[in-house]
Amino acid sequence: MLVAAAVCPSPPLLVPEVAAGAAPEMDAARAACTDAIGVLAASRPDRLVVVGPAGLNGRGPHPQGARGSFRGFGVDLDVRLGAAPAEDAGQASERELPVSLAVAGWLLGRTAWSAAPVEGLGVGEPLEAERCIQVGGEIAAAADRVALLVMGDASACRTLKAPGYLDERAAGFDADVARALAAADVAALKALDAELAQELKAAGRAPWQVLAGAADGAGLSGELLFDEAPYGVGYLVAAWS
Repeated sequence: MLVAAAVCPSPPLLVPEVAAGAAPEMDAARAACTDAIGVLAASRPDRLVVVGPAGLNGRGPHPQGARGSFRGFGVDLDVRLGAAPAEDAGQASERELPVSLAVAGWLLGRTAWSAAPVEGLGVGEPLEAERCIQVGGEIAAAADRVALLVMGDASACRTLKAPGYLDERAAGFDADVARALAAADVAALKALDAELAQELKAAGRAPWQVLAGAADGAGLSGELLFDEAPYGVGYLVAAWS
């Protein structure tokens, strides 16, 4: 059963070494992510599942200790998804974490996560809503007390200089998502328009719908901790408990 969830954005800019001189601009987002992960730890989960966008086809599952890297962004920095298990013996995971889960690994390392075993799931961004919801239900049913760390950005079309340029629909889409996350509104997340999300480059749509499937019937309440659009991309942080 799902007992808590944290929703965080997944830009590599959350990692100060990647953001470099712009790092202070993301301080508030980092602080909100830390608070959201604190809610997960306080829920005393048996298992933490990290879900994030992973390109067209998705990648995973990824075991605890799986490795990720920010070398593709010109930074000599490697991370793990949770602490490396003792039997790892220093061996690298066969599959490198997708960027969204590497950012999650950095966030968990920053908060010294030790509350529960961790595993990751990379979700294909075009994955149909029904399948996302089904996957979420399967995750929630896998242990008595499951927590989710859900990674993903809102639209990338909020300004003229945004990665997807300006789209007048972006602000409304992001506001709808923010309201749903603030209210832990499972039905609203399930109803998100996948085609519109793709047009607005909202990579978090599929992970949010996995969350909706996991939270169905759990009776959680929500709190929105951060809602801004630096660089024209919507970044949302929320905690459900």
